[in-house]
Amino acid sequence: MQRVLVSACLMGRRVRFDGRAKTMDDAIVDRWRAEGRLVVYCPEVAGGLPVPRPPAEIEAAQGADAVLHGNARLRTPQGADVTQFFLAGARAALATAQSNDVRVAVLKESSPSCGLHRVYDGGFTGTTTEGPGVTARLLLDHGVSVYTENEIEAADARLAELEAAR
Repeated sequence: MQRVLVSACLMGRRVRFDGRAKTMDDAIVDRWRAEGRLVVYCPEVAGGLPVPRPPAEIEAAQGADAVLHGNARLRTPQGADVTQFFLAGARAALATAQSNDVRVAVLKESSPSCGLHRVYDGGFTGTTTEGPGVTARLLLDHGVSVYTENEIEAADARLAELEAAR
């Protein structure tokens, strides 16, 4: 059975920077839970960040690739460098995915860790820029199909493809 790595905040865990969750209500996710497919994970907490914590964004909209290659940092509004925590969390998420043979992930859009299509641009103005967060990028780079909380049907279709190929 294929497993699904899913952002802990989407499963009701209060792990976001503001101490809240972003709980999904979705029949497909409920079915996955009943089937025992879910690997619930928060890379930011796994990387050592507390809850609550200051928000963080990738500086100057440089993107996750730049962070992963040491050319950009994640900073709080006060300028604190929290890059090491995001990198540690991304690497731990990848290790968790690999140890659970996860090939599909559903992650929280806009997060500097989990965002897939858009992340905040580093200016702390609420403006986003195209591109994935650090964890999403690392998972993609290692062959995990990543989806947002708004793409559950596509994630389910990918699971069906993977299982049909077995």
